[in-house]
Amino acid sequence: MTSQVSSPAGKSDEASEAVVGEQRAPHFDRTGATEKEVRRLDRVIIRFAGDSGDGMQLTGDRFTSETASFGNDLSTLPNFPAEIRAPAGTLPGVSSFQLHFADHDILTPGDAPNVLVAMNPAALKANIADVPRGADIIVNTDEFTKRPMAKVGYDASPLEDGSLEAYNVHPVPLTTLTIEALKEFGLSRKEAERSKNMFALGLLSWMYNRPTEGTEAFLRSKFAKKPDIAEANVTAFRAGWNFGETTEDFAVSYEVAPASQAFPTGTYRNISGNLALSYGLIAAGRQAELPVYLGSYPITPASDILHELSKHKNFGVRTFQAEDEIAGIGAALGAAFGGSLGVTTTSGPGVALKSETIGLAVSLELPLLIIDIQRGGPSTGLPTKTEQADLLQAMYGRNGEAPVPIVAPRTPADCFDAALDAARIALTYRTPVFLLSDGYLANGSEPWRIPEADSLPDLRTRFASGPNHELADGTEVFWPYKRDPETLARPWAVPGTPGLEHRIGGIEKQDGTGNISYDPANHDFMVRTRQAKVDGIEVPDLEVDDPAGARTLVLGWGSTYGPITAAVRRLRAAGETIAQAHLRHLNPFPRNLGEVLKRYDKVVVPEMNLGQLAMLIRAKYLVDARSYNQVNGMPFKAEQLATVLKEAIGA
Repeated sequence: MTSQVSSPAGKSDEASEAVVGEQRAPHFDRTGATEKEVRRLDRVIIRFAGDSGDGMQLTGDRFTSETASFGNDLSTLPNFPAEIRAPAGTLPGVSSFQLHFADHDILTPGDAPNVLVAMNPAALKANIADVPRGADIIVNTDEFTKRPMAKVGYDASPLEDGSLEAYNVHPVPLTTLTIEALKEFGLSRKEAERSKNMFALGLLSWMYNRPTEGTEAFLRSKFAKKPDIAEANVTAFRAGWNFGETTEDFAVSYEVAPASQAFPTGTYRNISGNLALSYGLIAAGRQAELPVYLGSYPITPASDILHELSKHKNFGVRTFQAEDEIAGIGAALGAAFGGSLGVTTTSGPGVALKSETIGLAVSLELPLLIIDIQRGGPSTGLPTKTEQADLLQAMYGRNGEAPVPIVAPRTPADCFDAALDAARIALTYRTPVFLLSDGYLANGSEPWRIPEADSLPDLRTRFASGPNHELADGTEVFWPYKRDPETLARPWAVPGTPGLEHRIGGIEKQDGTGNISYDPANHDFMVRTRQAKVDGIEVPDLEVDDPAGARTLVLGWGSTYGPITAAVRRLRAAGETIAQAHLRHLNPFPRNLGEVLKRYDKVVVPEMNLGQLAMLIRAKYLVDARSYNQVNGMPFKAEQLATVLKEAIGA
């Protein structure tokens, strides 16, 4: 048995070495005939890559699930092709899934894979530039024939021309081995080939000593109506495991111990950002004791929220797949008027279409959640890639003065808490609220500590039940725009409540009475009041991580948290002094943000856009914030940010 090796104190994902030590133990295959070496690692980064029809996302998901159940910390980066079904074997059709898992706290999916599994020449060519020298490459040699190689511009086989000499290449005829393993099932060649991803999963599961029971149970459940197909996939999975144990090409397997010291005690599960958001919305409805109504139109990468919420009618959730984006938000706003927690989900192009109705929600002052899972733009842009470029659209993308609060989660698991926070603001202040996630968070995953129900915030709110104003003659009436003096929220009157009839619509209302008003002074007052309501929203002060009195601050928001924090850890491990702060609330900003910014000589703002937060910071606080920007559809790498931040410190 191999003794457990813990990570050095304070060691982070981006500062650690791949091999912790040279502790090794004998390992025997199932026949007891071959002794194989087991090496202990503290972290591994694996990338599965293949054609969009090769099942790489499923393979990655299953490896991730088993890794989570084993107790490792993890972070994932699925990377989808934009085309629904690109031509097989082409570069645009390559789909990949990167998983970083470790025996300690990690923050990112990793900068570069230690292991690349390439199912065809296109997968190899599309990913080889990211693979460091000395890494392992497992290739499906059955696909390296003349025609598939010609499709991606290989004149000669890269497996034979010496171009891969810097790597540890493991040629494996995955297709042939899978077909051979499934002979007994009488499947056609095409049907048998579909299981080659399970063979690859079995091989990698052996290499890294992953549990197998969960995957076998999953396959039998997924194909319950086709038991022969289920058993064929289980057989392919086991064949891959056995191949790893018996082949001489893989003389070493690896172990990554559970991250037992990285997490507080509790019950954990692996969760993606969109799933966490969905659960957060359900929890918000339960904590508010309100039905949740989702009005949505399918759009990448937000559609999974619609799919998930549609499964939870038992929690009082209703979902409506509308004919377009405008109908989706219109239905959600109507549900809010009727007393539900109204939600609409979309991405950047959908926000543009919803903008008039968002303005109507501002005017009506009703609680509504607008969840924008950002993607590359403009227009249709990069549907399956990530970006942070909708901040200014969320802040200003409506006609007139129409302020809307903005909340942004920082990790996949944090999407749960962000959903609750957005619901709190919407219900307390009677306002639409933007929640800005992105494709990186939506599809990526990490361990999530399942909270105790009694730890969730109380979001209950009161509906108006009767008159709230007395006229000069003593008559009691209901004024729909008579405000709470602390929150400036107007009453929430459910239609059908006797005596609470009032006008709605987008034309300006008179303060208090809610009657239509074209009076200039009243409009000025209402505009300023709506702005004051948003400005007065209670949000926590910004927390700053500055253990050593730094002169440089790196400020981020949203999904840049992981790469920024990993870069900061790396710099501090190298002896540099740098401070870090991360914004959850972007409108209004935390009240102490201006004071925080003034404490530092330099402020660097990394963003996956062309400097939108930096522009807001410069305009509001007159601080010379320096932007570092990336808009290539991929998240920042830790090493990349560490280099930039080190230059900023020394500048």
